Amino acid sequence: MKYFPIFVDAQHIHCLVVGAGEVAARKCELLLKTPAKITIVAPWVSNTVEKLAHSANVTLIRREYEKSDLDNKQMVFVATDSESTNQQIHDQAHALHILVNVVDNTPLCKFITPSIVDRSPIIIAMSSGGVAPVLLRYLRQKLESVIPHNIKRLGTFSEKFRNTVKTSLSSVTDRRYFWEDVLDGDIGENVLQGNKQQAEQQLNSALEKYVGGDKPAGQVYLVGAGPGDPDLLTFRALRLMQKADVVVYDRLVSPEILELVRRDAEKIYVGKEQSNHTIPQQEINQLLANLAKKGNRVVRLKGGDPFVFGRGGEEIETLIEQGIEFQVVPGITAATGAASYAGIPLTHRDHAQSVTFTTGHLRNNTINLDWACMVKPNHTLVFYMGLTALPIICEKLIEYGMPASTPIGLIQSATRVDQKVVTGTLIDIMSNKDTASLQPPTLIIVGGVVSLHKKLNWFGDKSFDESSTQSTHA
Repeated sequence: MKYFPIFVDAQHIHCLVVGAGEVAARKCELLLKTPAKITIVAPWVSNTVEKLAHSANVTLIRREYEKSDLDNKQMVFVATDSESTNQQIHDQAHALHILVNVVDNTPLCKFITPSIVDRSPIIIAMSSGGVAPVLLRYLRQKLESVIPHNIKRLGTFSEKFRNTVKTSLSSVTDRRYFWEDVLDGDIGENVLQGNKQQAEQQLNSALEKYVGGDKPAGQVYLVGAGPGDPDLLTFRALRLMQKADVVVYDRLVSPEILELVRRDAEKIYVGKEQSNHTIPQQEINQLLANLAKKGNRVVRLKGGDPFVFGRGGEEIETLIEQGIEFQVVPGITAATGAASYAGIPLTHRDHAQSVTFTTGHLRNNTINLDWACMVKPNHTLVFYMGLTALPIICEKLIEYGMPASTPIGLIQSATRVDQKVVTGTLIDIMSNKDTASLQPPTLIIVGGVVSLHKKLNWFGDKSFDESSTQSTHA
């Protein structure tokens, strides 16, 4: 972030506005929503500013700017038509360590004003750092359409009972849980509908029960994070991630998805990779239970889907044995995500009427699979965690009767901006120069459907595909 977003207490701010045209008027209108004192200096004044000057907090001085106008000011907006005047005021204010904003001139801005969605006392502020104002307006329009105007009622209601709840519940976590229950439940709904008296009675009753020990128990949420692209998260997954006290995540959860987790949540990494398990699975199972027993809302964040080669079943077995409440939130599994983003349909009328998902994970340098069952016509094979075992996979499939010319696709970092797809055949994929550069996570797809990749590919750098089909021995 180039700009640090803060909200300034305007009760003690005296702001200077130099200029009195329509641009300056817009800044004054925004400032007048606060208790800040405003001094406007300009030799000429627009009708809009003339009307705004009738406010008790506004002082209008009809003359050219003077350096003494900066005395006892904490903030300056400059909105004149003179570049030299704008530069002069910027330099003088900066020398006095006064925050200055020269409107529509980002290099001369020591602060910028955000785009605002105003539901006072709830304020949402957004900024593009001055680089994409049109995009910012678009985002603001989106937010304006989805945030109800009566959300301000919830803000006022929360303010009224804030001290009461704080006095009654000493724990920050307890207070957060209580307010989440209030806002998500019937109390919040009654506030939004204007049933203020009923909502107040409900809150007092709920607070009394909460103080008496009727608090929600800890829970574990097994959440599928999908294949990597944050846009593929479910709404439910995102909601739970933003409510979590603790997030236990694995190696396949992308940094972009972790950014969506509640800022102050504790994050515990339990990632696994070939021959290097940070924490054994049984310890992970018990960790989840122990965290929940302390009253935490625990999100177990897993790449893909928790129940597709994610060992989610083992984790909830432990939770059931120890009486821990849990939920499972499915995610888009790597096979469907990777196939879709690589332009490789897993089934296709002309190529495959069935599909098998299997693991290519090595144990003692072998893969214990029913190879004979896998080798059949009009069928697609998807191997998870199979990159290290790729030579064995190709060898075994050919050994059990699959044609050596069968297409095979390798998809690294599926659905992410650095996605890479390498295609070839069972006989030549290992000699492809691009195969050697691949790293986990890489998904393997085998079958006639892979031949459609070049035609159907729509995502990412297509040059990978062009080069990947050329063998170093061609």
